[in-house]
Amino acid sequence: MGKVNVWLKRSYICTIGVIAVIAVFTLGMALFGHGLSMHEEDDQFLMGIYFFYGYSVVTLLFAIIGGFGVWKEKQWALIAFAVGMILGCLFFILIEISFPFAHKEMERELKNNYLSMLPLSNVSESELSEFYHTQSELHCCGITSLGDWENNIPESCKCDIDSSDDCMDVYLPMHNDSGLNLLNVKPIRIYAKPCLQVLIQIEKRSLSTFLGIMSAKTLLWILSVGLCIAILFQLNKKVETPNVVYSREAKAGNYDILNDAQEPTLKIE
Repeated sequence: MGKVNVWLKRSYICTIGVIAVIAVFTLGMALFGHGLSMHEEDDQFLMGIYFFYGYSVVTLLFAIIGGFGVWKEKQWALIAFAVGMILGCLFFILIEISFPFAHKEMERELKNNYLSMLPLSNVSESELSEFYHTQSELHCCGITSLGDWENNIPESCKCDIDSSDDCMDVYLPMHNDSGLNLLNVKPIRIYAKPCLQVLIQIEKRSLSTFLGIMSAKTLLWILSVGLCIAILFQLNKKVETPNVVYSREAKAGNYDILNDAQEPTLKIE
């Protein structure tokens, strides 16, 4: 069995250490999210929580196996780590490839969900209150345009005086005692962007961020697999031993000349 380069071993340990820390952090976030959603009945959200549970536990398990393999120089553990991480990389790559299709589907569902609320005059009080909160948080007004409120613009649409968001002035008609429509002398400043446009932009940014994290994580896993395979090659490398060649001169001692001097010589007369 060959000897593993110390810097290669340290690089591998640091890499799987980072992977283990990420897995522990993800597990903690999954536990926290599960605790917040105990009273909710969103099946898709719970499925996401369970996915993060499985991902965190499996990743942490493989990181422990990989650490044990390099510590004890066990080839079976390193091979199990490499195979498991390669399968994980393939899974991540498959998700990244399917992301554009998933993004289009999510955008379509988001549009259908909010467009089904139109007209806003028929929305329930709970949904209306939630949409008020959305407008205040995202600084938008209406679902597709200002006309969704039919001149009954709520307070959540109004811009602050010192707001840095895109705002516009709107003159709303008002009625006098005789029922005639007049123009309000003082305009109302409201947010210019409709909420559906803002929500789609936020979703695109979130998915792009998630895709970037997935790509970085995939590269980290590929790095760990490469280091693991390099360690396996070094462990399988045979140690070359020098060939032993018999030499009479090498066997002879430094005092052989004295023995030769003391040997009797036979004279023949």
